[in-house]
Amino acid sequence: MSPKRFTQVDVFSAEPFRGNPVAVVHGADDFSDADMAALARWTNLSETCFLLEPRDPRADYRVRFFSSLREMPFAGHPTLGTCHAWLSAGGVRRGATVTQECAIGLVPVRVGDDKLAFEAPPLVQTGAVDEALIERILTAFGLRRNEVHHAEWVDNGAGWLVLMLNDDARLLALTPDLASLHGLPIGLIAPSQGDAAYEVRAFVGGDAMPEDPATGSLNAGIARWLIDTGMAPSSFTIAQGTAISRKCRIHVQALDGQIWIGGACVTRVDGVLHT
Repeated sequence: MSPKRFTQVDVFSAEPFRGNPVAVVHGADDFSDADMAALARWTNLSETCFLLEPRDPRADYRVRFFSSLREMPFAGHPTLGTCHAWLSAGGVRRGATVTQECAIGLVPVRVGDDKLAFEAPPLVQTGAVDEALIERILTAFGLRRNEVHHAEWVDNGAGWLVLMLNDDARLLALTPDLASLHGLPIGLIAPSQGDAAYEVRAFVGGDAMPEDPATGSLNAGIARWLIDTGMAPSSFTIAQGTAISRKCRIHVQALDGQIWIGGACVTRVDGVLHT
């Protein structure tokens, strides 16, 4: 394999090293599945993205998303980071939005002056979470049942469910023991007393992954749930990463029947990957 352009992008924060980093490998069409998985384990980031030539003629590019554990059909902050890297490398969109091709299909990305935003994909699983599963999560997080006001599936392909609390201080103080939850993606949300409407935290059950600083797929699912049920206005901001010394801000906007999830993207590393 020839050397590849390699970009590392800070997503959802304009402040240096306060967002969620993602790695992007350009021109990765000659990488095998095993190559992609090995590199994702090596970067040790939550996701590593591989830019490819599109198969769908409507797409500007194709991307595959790998965590250190598996390939994912869709991921939110990597979508924005990949789009930013593609544009920074000279990519020219053919339409009003950039059109990304990935395993869930085509995902439009809006390009603004200071941020990018992807269209929240539809939910593939909705509805209340089973009480037995809620009890397992409560035990792992040290929560009482009366502290959780809603428990909802907000799965758009990444498997998320979310618990809503009413106290952001309580949310930020949680120190869960996730070993018993076996890879279950869990989001927690509470109304914020700060500069955002809500505070969010995101975890994956088990010991393999720490708390996520900013999670586009989770917040896309949360946004669809809150807006569709009338629990939130058509435009609001979510804070994430506070408990781990990050300062991520996810901007939500419902416009003309679509929900957009956006934030700042800044290149922090731009170089060459030697294979």
